[in-house]
Amino acid sequence: MKTKMFLELSDVKQIAAAAEAEALRNQWAVSIAIVDDGGHLLWLQRLDGAAALTAHIAPAKAHTAALGRRESKAYEDIVNGGRTAFLSVPAVDGLLEGAVPILKDGLCLGAVGVSGVKSSEDAQIARAGIAALAL
Repeated sequence: MKTKMFLELSDVKQIAAAAEAEALRNQWAVSIAIVDDGGHLLWLQRLDGAAALTAHIAPAKAHTAALGRRESKAYEDIVNGGRTAFLSVPAVDGLLEGAVPILKDGLCLGAVGVSGVKSSEDAQIARAGIAALAL
């Protein structure tokens, strides 16, 4: 049997604070979601001015990145590349760039999903949050 690493609340708060700081530094109104390795929501915050829809999109992106153990952009690229049948994959609906898995020693601990600005900027915020853990 192996020992499993997981995100603790202090880790989640550290990620959220760094992601929020990156968004505020750039004056981006976004929602930030953090999920565990099973895609279960651990944190959701909607910054002032973020559209209500972003509070649904960010967790969906994070869920997708955690379950797939890769950035949600990979799935967007699959669909944009013409494999539209991928849209029928069960339990995956955040097929847009903006979520990044939290990886340590090759294992997925969870993911951060962001929504509210350009998809590449959403991903930038997610990466800034994860970088705070110095994995």
